Amino acid sequence: MTTPLEKLLESARTHLYPNYRQPDLVMSHGEGVYVWDTSGKRYLDMYAGIAVNVLGHAHPAIVSALQEQAARLGHMSNYFYNEPNIELAERLCRLTGMQRVLFGNSGTEANEAMLKLARHHFYSAGQVERYRVIAFENSFHGRTLGALALTGQDKYREGFGPLPGVSHVPFGDLAAVERTMGPDVAAVIVETVQGEGGVVPASAGFLEGLRKLTEAQGALLLIDEIQTGVARTGRFLGIHHYPRVRPDALSMAKALAGGVPIGAMLCTEKLAGALPPGSHGSTFGGNPLASRVALSVLDVVEKRDLAGHSARVGAYLGERLAALTRYPAVTGARGQGLLQALELSETVDARTVVTDLREAGVLVTVAGGRALRFSPPLIITQEQVDEGVGIVAEVVGRLT
Repeated sequence: MTTPLEKLLESARTHLYPNYRQPDLVMSHGEGVYVWDTSGKRYLDMYAGIAVNVLGHAHPAIVSALQEQAARLGHMSNYFYNEPNIELAERLCRLTGMQRVLFGNSGTEANEAMLKLARHHFYSAGQVERYRVIAFENSFHGRTLGALALTGQDKYREGFGPLPGVSHVPFGDLAAVERTMGPDVAAVIVETVQGEGGVVPASAGFLEGLRKLTEAQGALLLIDEIQTGVARTGRFLGIHHYPRVRPDALSMAKALAGGVPIGAMLCTEKLAGALPPGSHGSTFGGNPLASRVALSVLDVVEKRDLAGHSARVGAYLGERLAALTRYPAVTGARGQGLLQALELSETVDARTVVTDLREAGVLVTVAGGRALRFSPPLIITQEQVDEGVGIVAEVVGRLT
């Protein structure tokens, strides 16, 4: 007799496009930092939907915002203003120090908008030859062709043909940036921590150096905060760890609405005219539903000081992970706030470790090929960190 799970899996394999590596289980529901599959097995979620579920699962503030706004006004398009979106734009400007916000539905869309912003800014100024962008090796900025052109990992770019207009240099190498800079460069785009690239924080002085180089050349500095934004690193933005660096534009998404799709490109006032009406848009971008949920997330983040909590508990998580270097299978630990990584030796298959951890009841992801990435909900406690790292220790401790 076919079980309900087997029927679901058969349907998934028949109808879903097979571009993901999904295990033979179906997630059912979640609460706080835990999720359950349809068999009733519980998992400690230490990746939060890839740094998305900052308030965990089924948080009352998100549930209430969804219910109340859906009953009032869900979608209106950008032919008209809507109240939650105006409030959200004002809040984000206050929290980030930017002056303008353009909304979309994802991090990829936010980076696409930022790329178009940079190029069109110089086009509008009569500098039509100024369109090249400098990005970094091992970076990740999205999967549409524009965002993919920015992404500095061949495994994501393979098979999609030429992706011109972007030069990739080693992350942290200011001299390489200076050599690559030229009068045709419109912008430099960088993550403060390379998340998908292995949770690699920027080296000391690197971001400050990029700001000086771009200012000297008249180019823009673009910061990708998709994985690091909304208190993930212990500050509201990753760039807020570098008070002397003020970007021209930045992108946000993932955590912004705690699981409801939203993206945002923010910029300074000098770029407010770079994308005139008709040059860019998004049907669902800035819709009332996502905007109201984002406001509810930001309310909790501010009221509970989740940035401070992330800094404290993230430091504790980092210490617990660093202690695992006593095992032969572990070569290092690194990160910032509640974005941490445990690097495994070259002899270890990181994906197999992820599978073993899932079977043991802990969810993490792979980043950079050999690193286990930890990006749990920001509400996670030290006791729950102990629970998760204890299971990780049991699993990696058996490896050689």
